[in-house]
Amino acid sequence: MPTVSVSGRSADTPSQVGGFGEIPVAKLPLQLSLVSSERLLDAGINALSGLTALDASVGDAYNSTGYVSYLKVRGFDLDNRFNYRRDGLPINAETALPLGNKASVEVLKGSSGIQAGTSSPGGLVNLVVKRPTAQPLTVLGLSLSERGTAEATLDWSQRFGAAQAFGLRVNAAAAELRPELRDANGRSHLLAMAGDWRVSPDTLVEAEFELNKQSQPSQPGISMLGDKLPSAKDFDPRINLNNQSWSQPVVFDNSHASLRLTQKLGADWHAQAHLGVQRLKTDDRLAYASGKYDPVSYECAPCDRYDSDGSFTIWDFRSENERRKSEALDLSLAGKLVTGGIQHQISTGVLLSRFNSRFQKQAYNLVGTGTIDGKAITNADPSLTDENTNRDERSSELYLRDAIQLSADWQAWAGLRHTRLERDSVRTDGSRTTSYTQNITTPWLGLSYAINSQLLAYTSWGEGVESEVTPNRKRYGDAAGRALPALTSRQVEIGLKAGSNTVDWSINWFNTSRPKWADFGACDDDIGGSCVRRADGIARHQGLEAQADLKWAGGGLLASAMQLKARRENSVDRVINGLKPENVAERSLRLQARQDVPGLSGLQLQAGLVYEGPRAVLADNSVFIPGWTRLDAGARFEQALTGRQMLVWRVGVDNLADKRAWKESPFQFGHVYLYPLAPRTFRASLEYHL
Repeated sequence: MPTVSVSGRSADTPSQVGGFGEIPVAKLPLQLSLVSSERLLDAGINALSGLTALDASVGDAYNSTGYVSYLKVRGFDLDNRFNYRRDGLPINAETALPLGNKASVEVLKGSSGIQAGTSSPGGLVNLVVKRPTAQPLTVLGLSLSERGTAEATLDWSQRFGAAQAFGLRVNAAAAELRPELRDANGRSHLLAMAGDWRVSPDTLVEAEFELNKQSQPSQPGISMLGDKLPSAKDFDPRINLNNQSWSQPVVFDNSHASLRLTQKLGADWHAQAHLGVQRLKTDDRLAYASGKYDPVSYECAPCDRYDSDGSFTIWDFRSENERRKSEALDLSLAGKLVTGGIQHQISTGVLLSRFNSRFQKQAYNLVGTGTIDGKAITNADPSLTDENTNRDERSSELYLRDAIQLSADWQAWAGLRHTRLERDSVRTDGSRTTSYTQNITTPWLGLSYAINSQLLAYTSWGEGVESEVTPNRKRYGDAAGRALPALTSRQVEIGLKAGSNTVDWSINWFNTSRPKWADFGACDDDIGGSCVRRADGIARHQGLEAQADLKWAGGGLLASAMQLKARRENSVDRVINGLKPENVAERSLRLQARQDVPGLSGLQLQAGLVYEGPRAVLADNSVFIPGWTRLDAGARFEQALTGRQMLVWRVGVDNLADKRAWKESPFQFGHVYLYPLAPRTFRASLEYHL
């Protein structure tokens, strides 16, 4: 199974999302996972949701087949609008993001105020694009899995011109999707090109673009049946409730492009200008299962789950031609200087970003009653009956980061980011307008001590910020649409990192607090000003993380574990103080083992284990889904041919024991949902290296 380098000598590569330039991950006072494209291939991972199998700190947060990947880190849901990066630039992740042209995926754990103007406090995910290689590269790939999912891929790179000044890399992929989940067949395509021009030893110009499209029906969640938790053992995980004759696929049609200029300014300094553009088009469509509503009065009993007899209301949901545009320009200067005998490694710059979303009216119409056996039949109603919300955001961020070498063993770290936000929104019928501006400053401090050449101790403290407005409903009276005070999350972290030829390991403790919002009052939309929205206590997540990469001749074992205590504190409603949040596991474990087979050169056997502890289903903690363990197995065989040619064979089976369990229990859109663990799945692939 795949290896994730988190510390020590195996993490000597710098990180784009770490915030301190060329300093290796092993020496940074924070936790960051680096997952290479090769590890993703070994694990058969082609979506960001697959990262949950590789790191104990990363969990599911409403992951549905055929839809957007949602992740939580350290128990906090990442915000797909603000917690994702592409080569370090902010992007919108409310879409399907392909991994075929990504060299690696970086996962920063913890408060990200030093790297992001606004974001949820769990961390950041950064996608690193494949660039032209120094040596010629041609790899043809073919993979098969599930009920006939087939994908063909191309990865090609070549250098041209005098002194090979020009480089080009092309990635292409086409897939027919036939998952184990029924009624979810689809297809996807990817075309990406990246080029560079080494103008001189001091000047590098890089440009790239990516076009991708995915069309596939998505998967509604199951739910509680009245007050009862349905048995995962008795539920067929292949059932898709989005199986009406009128069900249409969710279509993600995306394009990304960037231009980057890097200029050396002497031996120790360089400047960089990096421009990124993103265009997303989505047709979001679903036979949506939600609550049990009366078709005439629209009164519901229950509203947040299915009825006790297994029935629920089916809604025809269609939000087509959603368009999201993102643009970001980062201008930075980085280098080293010495003041008073102390060396500083400084990076400073400005990040300008702009985002807007444009929608049409949407359909959200009650069309009938469904049952969890998936046999109900209803008629479509695509009438556009509901308004949507258009949004605009402009952000200007000034940042300064400094790694200060106090002595041979001691190093201090400091960062400061000032953000100016300008946000506007309006309903598609012109109502409920909002417009506000906020100025936010987020600091970050760290201190590290090299106990010896292989062991580092560190501590850090940082802040992050989230910003929102009072919802535009009559119940909020004159306050509707006004900006609420920006809420500041804070984190303290203490850890040890070590690396040697036989083992890389790290252990750390963190304490993160995040403010919570709540409504107070009668909150009746027929009564203006009957509701007030304000801060109400905090969510505190304290945890202990441990990672180890054991290495021996011909094999190794990567292990990661997290023990998390997530609780509500200081709420006006004392009943919820001390309770656990929904869909957060307190214990998680990941093991990935690898071993070469003696006497069979090129053959490696792999095995993996994923354990997730129980998760709360309801906010009052009266219902939990049990913990579960999944076993995976695989093999990789490298077959040398003539010259540089080589075949790489991979086979694997996920959920080897065909374990039945509820994988996660998201409380999403005011509703209880349950997603089953995917059934036993076989996969095989072949790469031909020319």
